[in-house]
This record gives sequence, C-alpha cells and structure tokens, in this order.
Amino acid sequence: MRREVNAKEASIGSGPYSQAIKAANMLFVSGQGPLDERGAIVAGDIEAEARLTMDNIKAIVEAGGFAMDDVVKVGVYLADLADFDRFNAVYTTYFKGPYPARTCVEAGLDGIKVEIDAIACRDN
Repeated sequence: MRREVNAKEASIGSGPYSQAIKAANMLFVSGQGPLDERGAIVAGDIEAEARLTMDNIKAIVEAGGFAMDDVVKVGVYLADLADFDRFNAVYTTYFKGPYPARTCVEAGLDGIKVEIDAIACRDN
C-alpha cells in the first residue's frame, strides 16, 4: 500500500506529482528545488538555494515519519558543476556518515541552481 506525504513547510509544487510517496518502509521524495511553501522560486547563490532545497527535503522526510539518517539514496542535479564543491559544503551539514549513496549531474534547471530527490528506508 502506498500513501501520499505532504509537508506544509515545503513547496507545494506545480505538477502532477506528490511531494513524496510512502510505501511500506520506504519514502520516495520527488525532486525539490529552492522553492517556498507557495511554490515560488527563491533565487540566490548556490549555498542559499542548496540550503532551502535541503530544508524542503528534510521537512518532507520528517513529515513521512523518517529522519535524515534514514535517507539511503540522493539524486542531485546542478545547473553548473562548477558549483559542486560549494554545494557539498552545504549538503554535508544535513547528513552524517555514512553518507547516502548519491548521483550528481549537471542539468538544465529552468531558473534554479539545484534540484534534489531522495529515497529513505528504515526497518519497520
């Protein structure tokens, strides 16, 4: 059985998708960006956009009954891979080792610098 998870503190989004879906002992978080709870882009430098994006991920993870320590896989999309080190400086403040498995690629992001999706899993 699967159920939708929503966090009031995170962006409502603007498409036909859920913030996250919880299925059994797993949580699948849709791609999040530097958007406020109304879905408006909050532009800034890579650090500010990464921080807001990670705050959105954290709010959704917690709304699903999970913790950031339960995140096992993260997908990161950067508008410019030149921001990789600066992004990592923010990213590592949200996790402790062992870090989640991760993919990080450069992508066209339509006005934002970063988008992140995540999968959390825990024992029942």
